[in-house]
Amino acid sequence: MNILTREHVNRRLLVIVAIITAALLSIGIWLTFSLLRPTPPRSVAMAIDPEGSFSAEVGKRYRQLLARDGIDLRLVPTAGAVESMARLRDPKSGVSISIIPGGISSQQESLRLVSLGTLFYEPLWVFSRGERLTNHEQLHNLRISIGPEGSASRALSLEFLTRVGIIDQKSATLLPQTPQESAAKLLKGDIDAAILVDAWETPVVQQLLTAKEINLTNIPRADAFVALYPYLNKLVLPAGVANMAENRPPTDMLLLAPKASLVVRDDLHPSIQYLLLKAASQIHSDPGLFRTAGQFPAPESIELPLSTDARQFYKTGSPFLHRHLPFWLAVLVQQVVALFIPVAGLLYPLLRISPRIFLWVASHRVYRLYSELRLLEEELASASSDKASKDFIARLDRLEGRASRLWVPSSFRPQLYNLRLHIGMVREKAQK
Repeated sequence: MNILTREHVNRRLLVIVAIITAALLSIGIWLTFSLLRPTPPRSVAMAIDPEGSFSAEVGKRYRQLLARDGIDLRLVPTAGAVESMARLRDPKSGVSISIIPGGISSQQESLRLVSLGTLFYEPLWVFSRGERLTNHEQLHNLRISIGPEGSASRALSLEFLTRVGIIDQKSATLLPQTPQESAAKLLKGDIDAAILVDAWETPVVQQLLTAKEINLTNIPRADAFVALYPYLNKLVLPAGVANMAENRPPTDMLLLAPKASLVVRDDLHPSIQYLLLKAASQIHSDPGLFRTAGQFPAPESIELPLSTDARQFYKTGSPFLHRHLPFWLAVLVQQVVALFIPVAGLLYPLLRISPRIFLWVASHRVYRLYSELRLLEEELASASSDKASKDFIARLDRLEGRASRLWVPSSFRPQLYNLRLHIGMVREKAQK
């Protein structure tokens, strides 16, 4: 039987221990990064409405603010909120963020989506050319632009304006034109009316409100709409607010308006959600025509549940590390803490059992030499020549040399001394 040297045994034990430790640490780190997600992505995508819309302009401001913390916010133009919602639902689209008005989705249809709160009102604007519309019968047989496929304007128009008879799809000609196209054609007289869903600040809305030949329609039975559609709100556009000199609009106008929410996928990294909420507080907290200072962003869940991280943000603000450290330094500290969890979880039990392991290794090394001595004794019993006895003595000397060089704790030294005595006894027997 081949006898392993001391160095080979020690090396093998060290290799085995190193492999087991590295494997356990790797598994712990992988689980930590998978479950706790300590590292946020460097780039995220946000779906926005077409260029010229208020959400497109707001998206640019979000991109500027997130860029300060090293996050690349990629803006993905869509036909409107309906298409943006479809991309949010699709995990393969790469889109994780969008601004969506109420009435476009529901929790049952979007199980993986959550809200970070409401941001602003997006009124429903019904503009007409020529005679002011005072009842829904006047909309029959007209050419009406309600927005392209995938837009919130088209979805909301078809949802409740046609259902209650304000727009008759059989008699009216419904056109899928963008807000810019609608405004241009309405001003030229190529169409009779245009329906838009966008914020007060949108340039197209301002253009049509101040155009002399264009009239804004007062929404009849606004309270009934709000009662039937809980995501709607009744707003009053004051007379003359668009142009005091021209007194436009000439009277107070009732409007219906859903609130726009900042919607994200529920797997978006918490640190990115906090950055978005921090940016929303800077962008939307100022007073405006339909909002008071600090009214938005608001912890409201219109149709989608509020994110857990958003709830915490509205209660206590940004996390402690994000309030006192630069973004990536806070993330680095979070990573160190996250990595400490599996390391501590592995080191603690290892430290608890390491004395036992150490003693077991020491006893194993002594008992292994005893095993080799036993094999030599058995070989001695079957030896029959002087040549074999000389080789046997040399092997005993080597075994004794290994025993004399072997380091063991003080508690195992008596066993080691007994081993050397037994080796001497076998040598005397062999010499006889």
